[in-house]
Amino acid sequence: MTEFLMMHGLTCSVVVSHGEGPPCVVYWGPSLPDDDPNEIAAALGRPLPHATIDVEAPVALIPELGSGFFGSPGIKGSRADGSGWAPRFTESKPPELEDGLVRLFCEDEVAALSYMVELWLPSDRDVLAARASLTNAGNTDYSLSRLSLSLPLPTQVDEILDFSGRWCDEFHPRRTEWEAGAIINENRRGRSSHDHVAVLFAGSSGFDENHGEVYGFHLGWSGNSRLVAERLSDGRRYLQAGELLFAGEVSLDPGETITAPWLYGAYAATGLGSVSRRFHDYLRAREGHPTLDSPRKVLLNTWEAVYFDHDLPTLKRLADVAAEVGAERFVLDDGWFHRRDNDNAGLGDWWVDATKYPDGLEPLVDHVTGLGLEFGLWVEPEMVNPDSDLYRNHPEWVLADPAYELVLGRNQLVLNLAHPDAYAYIFEKLDGLLTSLDIGYVKWDMNRDHVQPVHDGRPGTRAQTLALYRLLEELTTKHPDVEIESCSSGGGRADFEILRHTRRIWTSDCNDALERQRIQRGFSMLFPPELMGAHVGPHVSHTTRRTHDLGFRGAIAFMGHLGIEWNLLTATDDERAQVAELVRLHKKFRPLIHGGDMVRLDSHDEATMTQGVVSRDKVEALFVYARVTTARSSVPDPVQFAYLDPDRKYRAQILALPGRSGDFGRTQPAWMANGSVVLSGRALMKVGIQPPVLDPESALLFHLTEAE
Repeated sequence: MTEFLMMHGLTCSVVVSHGEGPPCVVYWGPSLPDDDPNEIAAALGRPLPHATIDVEAPVALIPELGSGFFGSPGIKGSRADGSGWAPRFTESKPPELEDGLVRLFCEDEVAALSYMVELWLPSDRDVLAARASLTNAGNTDYSLSRLSLSLPLPTQVDEILDFSGRWCDEFHPRRTEWEAGAIINENRRGRSSHDHVAVLFAGSSGFDENHGEVYGFHLGWSGNSRLVAERLSDGRRYLQAGELLFAGEVSLDPGETITAPWLYGAYAATGLGSVSRRFHDYLRAREGHPTLDSPRKVLLNTWEAVYFDHDLPTLKRLADVAAEVGAERFVLDDGWFHRRDNDNAGLGDWWVDATKYPDGLEPLVDHVTGLGLEFGLWVEPEMVNPDSDLYRNHPEWVLADPAYELVLGRNQLVLNLAHPDAYAYIFEKLDGLLTSLDIGYVKWDMNRDHVQPVHDGRPGTRAQTLALYRLLEELTTKHPDVEIESCSSGGGRADFEILRHTRRIWTSDCNDALERQRIQRGFSMLFPPELMGAHVGPHVSHTTRRTHDLGFRGAIAFMGHLGIEWNLLTATDDERAQVAELVRLHKKFRPLIHGGDMVRLDSHDEATMTQGVVSRDKVEALFVYARVTTARSSVPDPVQFAYLDPDRKYRAQILALPGRSGDFGRTQPAWMANGSVVLSGRALMKVGIQPPVLDPESALLFHLTEAE
């Protein structure tokens, strides 16, 4: 007999069926605390149309081809004799319920398979998390090529927003009208990727930041992934997500179990911004997430300051200036280790270069920490250059197919961390550095994709990803005070699972403030500001050659985890003073930025982008208003804010940005001439404030405080 159970989050409910056949999510949407789940299920019971099989196969948590589901099956695999390729499951024991967690158990005695699905919806959150574990209960190996979970979507959901991108152009949103058929997003790069991020939002037509029903999904996995949004011919819609497995990558021995990555989902009836804030709240509640009790240190990173040209006196002077402008962390980037004069050699030889640092790194570390700064270090442990002692001694440690010519990327190969000896070597080297030096921060980079990643004769991306997690966990367990940043040619590895082991994501290798405005907006749809590495670069962008004043560069970097990536030794005294003022201003608002609710404003004017943070009690807000290109109209539209308390009075003013150039047109708006304006939150949201005329590629900081 089919039974139903109900789960309740803060503002949403989930109804799950179980008992006969595979378990299903019958309903997921606005909270229904007083309704009987059996009555909800009865109300949603579907009729059978003509010319179909006699029983409609459900959109189960793990949909079954063997039951007549003609969408994407949740399990794909077979045994050597061809059996087990279309399993059909029934409940094997009653569900287990425990503090917002439901475990559902099923088995197929014919296919000799069993699985457990976990659904987690805490009562004080609105993020539904789900994952599956599959066990081979047979006497022969089972070759698995898919284990994915599916969640239903209501019929009013008919528009998809997901992300494309590339290096230096991450988190590029794209919208698709969702008609019949499937939208498939597959990633085979061996990391979360720049171009096929495992994130998808589905909503009612025309949904925006503050309007429309929206469902958000994210697969917490740092390797290959597959997302499918399908609209079946019978009108049903669902989202399916799971790890993308190569042929032969997973073979379950008798009795062996595989656990799939967590799939995270969030629902809101009030637009995309609300879904983002639900994801942010979930991350902020996780153990180990940065808190306001330990402010996010402003850092100076040496990459765009010195590149590979490491000189101890120069680096000491750079650290002196970093301390003078108010930085709290000094990160030594690529170029410090054995024979690392360019990107052709040295990866894998993780000991200090004796030519550049004849006395080791201790003199630099001591100088940096003596200034009151924390010392950070760049590493790329998952890679190896062919021109390295490590590769010459152990070419068998490479994650590649030795039967073919090796494919290089950035003059490097992937080191197979799933190889026990390679893993032990890397752990020993990193542990030695963290033990012998006063290092408080590690910038962990990963700069190339997997190509023919072979481990023990089969595809090895999954094994590599799990080994990476194990290595990070082992290092942080032994060195709990060391903070690790996830960097992968910028934002190429950004997901919830890597954030179990790291505390920051380097959003993009592009420090161009114009490009960053859009990149960071996309990033914020999933991750809160305190996790977003955002740096002030030099006047001329390293990656685009575009030139911006410090005011624009500073405004865009202001709303994340602030850093400086600029050779301040070449800056003028005035520029250093302006950077110091920017850092001072950021520190003043750091609790608001890193503890408030992220808000992105919709705009009918494509020439402007505005986003900011509102304090949790809604007494203060800070918004960056950016003019990103030349507008069609000579006077900009009023800025209509969002997420304020409609009945509270606010004083709105513009904060002076250090280093800002340009003017505000022939005259300023009247309220600016008066210095500020006092309006209700309702008026600020419905009427708005007239901004001044701005040059393209410039920005303002709007500060809203409760008026007395």
